Amino acid sequence: MAKRDYYEVLGVDRNASQDEIKKAFRKLARKYHPDMNKEDPSAEEKFKEINEAYEVLSDPEKRRRYDQFGHAAEGPAGGPGGMGGWDFGDFGTSFDSIFDMFFGGGFGGTRAARPGPERGADLRYDLEISLEEAALGLEREIEVVRLDTCSKCGGTGAKPGTSPVTCPVCGGRGQTTQVRTTAFGRFTSITTCPRCGGEGRVIESPCQTCQGRGRVRKRKKIRVRIPAGVDSGMRVRVAGEGEAGVRGGPPGDLFVFITVRPHEVFQREGNDIFCEIPISIWQAALGDDIEVPALEGRASLHIPEGTQTGTAFRLRGKGIPDVHGGPRGDQYVRVKVVTPTRLTDREKELIRELARLRGAHKTDDGPRSFFQKVRDAWERHA
Repeated sequence: MAKRDYYEVLGVDRNASQDEIKKAFRKLARKYHPDMNKEDPSAEEKFKEINEAYEVLSDPEKRRRYDQFGHAAEGPAGGPGGMGGWDFGDFGTSFDSIFDMFFGGGFGGTRAARPGPERGADLRYDLEISLEEAALGLEREIEVVRLDTCSKCGGTGAKPGTSPVTCPVCGGRGQTTQVRTTAFGRFTSITTCPRCGGEGRVIESPCQTCQGRGRVRKRKKIRVRIPAGVDSGMRVRVAGEGEAGVRGGPPGDLFVFITVRPHEVFQREGNDIFCEIPISIWQAALGDDIEVPALEGRASLHIPEGTQTGTAFRLRGKGIPDVHGGPRGDQYVRVKVVTPTRLTDREKELIRELARLRGAHKTDDGPRSFFQKVRDAWERHA
């Protein structure tokens, strides 16, 4: 089974600080520790997964490798440089290097050039909004923590006034070649240059601001426009607002993931919304014109006389706009007839009089007719 993303395991953003990672780990560790959670049979496995994620993300160097290579940084055997216990670090990152060592480079072909421009990482931001904001759209200023190009050195990593120089070990190739003569013949191995790490250049005077990395972690406020009609699970892409690229590469993108909070009155189904409104027995019997809540204030609704509880009325175009430009949804209002309580003696007298009047109509389709049908059915089957 494929491993889950370590950031997802701990429930933190990729730009989370070490304090945030530690806080998330402690919270989850308390929740899934086998000695404290005996009800969940999977607690022990979850606890191991949490520990594994924390072991990598709490170590700056392991985290850097994980951010760059993912789970491949750990090696197939589950540890850095894995491969079932064999350490192939001397052969570089390509299996071609292994062939080079034993067969003199005949299988390797042309060697890869030194690293070129690299695109910056994408960022994720989770944004929670109200149903009204989802329906009408909004602009929101958010704050993200990301790696930006160092303003002091312009991303070169070198101290201002200096520049990176060609690596004296590999001559700028980013790789070194070793030839070994044994009883079996001559063997050639090509490995990543240990001096420059494959860059082909070295920084003799690192920038004090970024420590030679060319990027620094910064907080930035970004204004994001959320279109009308979004729903939970949708994402909005903000181009170029991810992390800065490496070696002159373009920046990544920012993805804002939307969650719409549950509403006190409305339930959403697609682009339609539903609500329930109480009305009195008098309004249901005699009819009335009432106001009902809507996403953009209030709307008028005509209740015809004789309305039954549970009847739904449709207000066209009062629902959610379509995020792709289609027709707007509708609003459905379901009425609930409320029986009056705490009647005065006079009110009770009037209701009894109404009951006597209604009881005089033998052909009425109301409750009397219904109970008569039930009685007839029982008599037929007696």
